[in-house]
Amino acid sequence: MVIEELIEAAANLRDDVEPLGRKLVEEGRIDVCYNPLNYAWDVHEEYLRRMGGLGAKTVVLGMNPGPHGMGQMGIPFAATSVVRDLLDISGIPVNQPNTPDKRRPVIGLDYHKEEVSGTRLWGLLNEQYGDADSIASRVFLVNHCPLMLFSGPRASNITPDKIGGSTAKALLERCDRHLSQVVDILGAERVIGVGKFAESRARDVLEEQSVEVAGCWHPSPASPLANRNGGRDWRENVSSVLP
Repeated sequence: MVIEELIEAAANLRDDVEPLGRKLVEEGRIDVCYNPLNYAWDVHEEYLRRMGGLGAKTVVLGMNPGPHGMGQMGIPFAATSVVRDLLDISGIPVNQPNTPDKRRPVIGLDYHKEEVSGTRLWGLLNEQYGDADSIASRVFLVNHCPLMLFSGPRASNITPDKIGGSTAKALLERCDRHLSQVVDILGAERVIGVGKFAESRARDVLEEQSVEVAGCWHPSPASPLANRNGGRDWRENVSSVLP
């Protein structure tokens, strides 16, 4: 029941954000929009079936897909080795975005570059809890916004908090509703925002619900906090808020 409800909620989100992403491009707010819930739906659905129904009461909330992670594989904080070896998900084809850009190719589960944020976060969960089933019994990972957004001559990754206007506002509000749905479906008692943006969205969305909201540092290699003391400080920071 939980799994089917998560799948339905994600499918509705997938369909609802698609036209909003197109509108952001039409308005010139961004140059390119990818929707991994669309072209990597089969992998995402397998992720929900694999990790969504084992009793987790803590939601770990990311911001939006990275081009080397969920943007390739449709799984939050995905990394090639993590998806294959820890989550045991393989052999599922990934399609192409509706408007592919040659500067941002989509390869799928065999993508050649590891997503460092993904290897760090899932690696810590693996060390803390053990195998995928043990992780899924404690935490469920989801991104607030499923769209991957690019702009500029190098198709730079743009995070949703950097985009203004009424369409972007509508996009974030739709993603807020999905977060609330996920919390309700899981009966979650706690949400951990990975980074300040995810934490702030969770606080705003859940302020009237009896759900504890915490935050932790983002594992991005671009973050000085994540790299401090060889990553030890980041690991201690995240471990301190995990169940």
